[in-house]
Amino acid sequence: MSALASETKIQLPNDSSLPGEHFEVRQTATSADMHPNPANSIPLSPARQRLLDDIIALYSCQPTRERVKRYTPDCVYDDQFVYANDRYKMAGQWFALPKLFKESKNEAYEVIRNDPLLIQFKNEQTWTFPGGVKSTTINALVSLSLDPDTADSDFPQVKYHKDQANEKDYSHTGLADRVSGSMDSEDVEFFKGDARDDYHEEVRKYDSGTADARKLQF
Repeated sequence: MSALASETKIQLPNDSSLPGEHFEVRQTATSADMHPNPANSIPLSPARQRLLDDIIALYSCQPTRERVKRYTPDCVYDDQFVYANDRYKMAGQWFALPKLFKESKNEAYEVIRNDPLLIQFKNEQTWTFPGGVKSTTINALVSLSLDPDTADSDFPQVKYHKDQANEKDYSHTGLADRVSGSMDSEDVEFFKGDARDDYHEEVRKYDSGTADARKLQF
């Protein structure tokens, strides 16, 4: 991580009552290099390391209800394919992964930022498709905006999870609205009470990663 990245200030809300949409980190990388170097990883407290371990396990097709509880009910998950703006939709995504992939293996990660309300890490994940005939490795920058009320607790939770697989940061899109409702899963239905409209907000629209002042550069 460059000196510029380490000195850049990221302002996140301190009010946990705000919906997850308010906790997005807008970011524009000056390089597409998302390859992690574990030797440079910033150490985390035991509680935050357990959070990161649970997030990596979710990426690795090992979902459990307790791991999904790492997110607040009004959380947002945001990547190039999925935009899920509550924990019910989030649960549908994580519990669907083992059905969509034969395996997902974490190759390495590097924590590059550990702020009071933000953990960022570079992640390398290899996804193997059904039948094992093809796999793909994806490098990404993952930003976990933490819930202010639990950030320093033994069980920190995530308000906004952004997975950025390239140097761009465009508007949000995705199919998560239809995944949870189409799954026959008791684990997903466990979180159905989180599918509430009262904390949903309009999806923010941006032309590009430079369209908002709150951004992170590398």
